[in-house]
Amino acid sequence: MKYEWRKHDKKIYLPKENPEIIELGPVKYITICGKGNPNAPAFSELVTALYATSYAIKMMPKKGITPDGYYDYTVFPLEGFWSLEKGSLVLDKEKLIYKLMIRQPDFVTPELFEIAKEAIVKKVSAEHRDKLELEEITEGLNLQMLHLGSYDDEPASFAKMEAFCEANNLERLSKAHKEIYLTDASKVSPEKLKTTLRFRIKYK
Repeated sequence: MKYEWRKHDKKIYLPKENPEIIELGPVKYITICGKGNPNAPAFSELVTALYATSYAIKMMPKKGITPDGYYDYTVFPLEGFWSLEKGSLVLDKEKLIYKLMIRQPDFVTPELFEIAKEAIVKKVSAEHRDKLELEEITEGLNLQMLHLGSYDDEPASFAKMEAFCEANNLERLSKAHKEIYLTDASKVSPEKLKTTLRFRIKYK
């Protein structure tokens, strides 16, 4: 049976529109880092590199390679950690620093990852292939909620999350945060975008 993250991982990816606490263990991702305005072409190129590699892994059986432990699955959504350059006091998109990622099934090994990178040589530049990494990331204790609407309106949701922290003896550990993109911004109008917002917390 095909593994569907929208069905099996609702708690992780599909929170409600109200803040909720979640504890996250180690997860395997393909990642790529960048900086600057996400509206610039360079951002889209990095996203393309991630998806190309992820789909190369998913489609391996059709290319005559069936990894040990392979099972059919839906490719996971695009995610990203976001922060600002050190010393930045206000939001300036040109000073954004980000690590984009797509979760991978447990059967993906470093060797399999290298095979996937070789499979995308015609689609992704050597520069971007060299930036790709296979990482295991543990996010730990977080607060998350579903944000509906434009990315530019996210501060309202973050304010709601911070108010929840104040009311529940929680502390936000940094201004860095994670976003999980549940809709495609190129296909959906801004008011219909769905984004899971998440940041690390601890109990006071």
